[in-house]
Amino acid sequence: MIRQEDVVQIGKITKAHGLAGEVVFVFTDDVFDRVDCEYLICDIDGILVPFFLEEYRFRSNSSALLKFEDIDTVEQTSQILGADVFFPKDMMVPDEDGELSLNYFIGFRVVDTAAGEIGVVKDYDDQTENWILKVEDASGAEILLPFHEEFIVNVDHEGRCVEMQLPEGLLELYK
Repeated sequence: MIRQEDVVQIGKITKAHGLAGEVVFVFTDDVFDRVDCEYLICDIDGILVPFFLEEYRFRSNSSALLKFEDIDTVEQTSQILGADVFFPKDMMVPDEDGELSLNYFIGFRVVDTAAGEIGVVKDYDDQTENWILKVEDASGAEILLPFHEEFIVNVDHEGRCVEMQLPEGLLELYK
C-alpha cells in the first residue's frame, strides 16, 4: 500500500486529450522525466494508485501529454480526470541546478536551533524570489518561514527533518 507520507505531489491531470486515452498533465516538478520511473501515482477517491506510463511528451514547460497502460479510450480516462499526481519520495532527485523540489519537503519537521520544534511543513510558496515554507505548529497555526540556504543548518533526509537557525525575533511574530 502506498502511503501519503511516502509520496510528493508533482501535478494534476486536467483533461482528456484525443480519443486514444491520453491525458493532459499539468506538473510542478518534472522529476518524472529526470528519473527512470515506470509509473506515476494518482489519488483516486483518497486511495493512492500507481499507473504505469506507456509514453509521454511535453506540451510546454509545465504540461505534458501522458498515456498510461490499459487506458485506451476517452471513457477510461474519466477515472483519472482531476486526479492529483504523486511521485515516490525515495526516487526524488535534484534538478539540473542541484536543487530538490519544494514538494519534497512537505511533511518534514522543522526545528530551530534556539526555539526547538516548530512544526511540520504543510505547503510552500515559491511565487516570489524568496521561497516560503508554510509550517503548521502543534496548535494548528500556520507559521511562514523563509526557506533560504543561509538559515538551513542541516537536512536529515532519512529522519525527514530540517534544522534551521532562524533570524532572531521571527518566531515571536506568531505568538
